[in-house]
Amino acid sequence: MHLTILSRKAGIYTTRRLAEAARLRGAKVRILDPLRVELVLDAEPGVSYQRKKLKRTDVVIPRIAPSVQVYGLAVVNHFTMMGIPTLNDASGISASRNKMRALQLLSARGVPVPPTVMASNASDLKALVELVGGVPVLIKLITPSEKPGVMVCETVQSMEAALEAVLSMGHNLLVQRYVRRKRERDLRALVVGEQVVAWVERRARPGRLLHTLAGGASLKSVRVPAALDALAVQAARVVGLEVAAVDLLEANTGPMVFDVNSSPGLKGLEAATGKDLALPIIGRAEELARR
Repeated sequence: MHLTILSRKAGIYTTRRLAEAARLRGAKVRILDPLRVELVLDAEPGVSYQRKKLKRTDVVIPRIAPSVQVYGLAVVNHFTMMGIPTLNDASGISASRNKMRALQLLSARGVPVPPTVMASNASDLKALVELVGGVPVLIKLITPSEKPGVMVCETVQSMEAALEAVLSMGHNLLVQRYVRRKRERDLRALVVGEQVVAWVERRARPGRLLHTLAGGASLKSVRVPAALDALAVQAARVVGLEVAAVDLLEANTGPMVFDVNSSPGLKGLEAATGKDLALPIIGRAEELARR
């Protein structure tokens, strides 16, 4: 098998692990910076890399960063047009990065999600907060780079302070209910194909809400009921992804999916579980290549 990985740098942990796992299984691997791939439209579409024509590959694993999403997805689309399977495709990656679109897709297919409202401006943020049931809420700024900023507002006073910041930025925003949980943790599933290959719980540092996970959350491998496996796989399928990190919370009314990530990093997951998580991803790529 010949495998192509689209990634800005070969030294990124997940990119390196995928390449190692593929080579261990006897595959030939090339890593391409998507910004250096040139797309050729002619009688027969093709691709070149730094002005050198590329030989055909059997399967592509995209690791498209939000900062290069527009061109990166054009590259993924081009490989698809050439009849080469991609793990994930451009439409799935795009849907996962558009947070409201992903929630719309999930909700329409019966996947439970937290109460959410989207608005084009924050001129009446108080009314938006009331629509999702009042504070505490998460205010997510939807920016052109598809990197949403997140503010957690636990009180009306903190919400008013956030209002000034949001108004000054002029971005679209999501207001999402901060759902009370059975236990103070979030769950992350790594979905590959039709199965979950790893579950971890994420707990925030003392004094922080769970959604502020960048502030130093801890990860721990956990076991969950089979029903959560089925929910995570369903969420990935609905968004259109072969490989995804699906984030869930356990509310008193049942589990809810609040995010689906199309380019999950493996470093924290492998450290928490002690598993080789690159190998099942390569196995799924091999299945698609055989098809």
